[in-house]
Amino acid sequence: MWELIRLSVMQKKNGLVAIAALGVLLAGGLAKADEAKLNHPPKGFTALFNGVDLTGWKGLAGNPKTRAKMSPAELAKAQKKADDSMRAHWSVADGALVFDGKGQSLCTAKDYADFEFYVDWKIKAKGDSGVYLRGSPQVQIWDPALRKIGSGGLFNNQKKGNPSNPLVMADNPIGEWNTFYIKMVGNRVTVKLNGKLVVDNVVLENYWERDKPIYSSGQIELQNHGNTLYFRNVYIREL
Repeated sequence: MWELIRLSVMQKKNGLVAIAALGVLLAGGLAKADEAKLNHPPKGFTALFNGVDLTGWKGLAGNPKTRAKMSPAELAKAQKKADDSMRAHWSVADGALVFDGKGQSLCTAKDYADFEFYVDWKIKAKGDSGVYLRGSPQVQIWDPALRKIGSGGLFNNQKKGNPSNPLVMADNPIGEWNTFYIKMVGNRVTVKLNGKLVVDNVVLENYWERDKPIYSSGQIELQNHGNTLYFRNVYIREL
């Protein structure tokens, strides 16, 4: 009798071990499945980052105003220097763009006018960054503890009718990934952070030339602000 009880207990233990092992395998499989989805755009969108290298990106050479004043030769020289700096400070690790906190912003090789845009981002404590639209600042990224205001606002707006602060604080905890959805049509921008509306069809002012409207097209930039930064799942659909 005691032998039967012992065998029964052992069978139950073995069953629990098998179930636990199966759970680990399933979790590992799901994690790998999730990783496999990285940098694969949703239908209708194009991936700006391939998850492997810096193809499709360039370094930051001046700003829209200063670039417009350069001759082709001057611009080519400035761009080469910027590209060399980019390769020194931006890299790819685990399917993400990584900035080491030095150097300048990372820019799309192509200019864009009206678009929908997705990007995942992650920062460390006291992190400060942003996304430039048409080469102009910016959809804000920062540690909310810095100013008690969440990310996603159009930080450099100054006019009363063009609010600079986000509607709500929607940031995930520092060190976790966040997702921006950004839509720009004409001079107006809508931003969702982690699925929550933070900017509702607000005019983006021209930081570089305050007396002019925002440029009709320009590069998208992942801003450097002297902090370690991470970006992935960078997708765009031109409108």
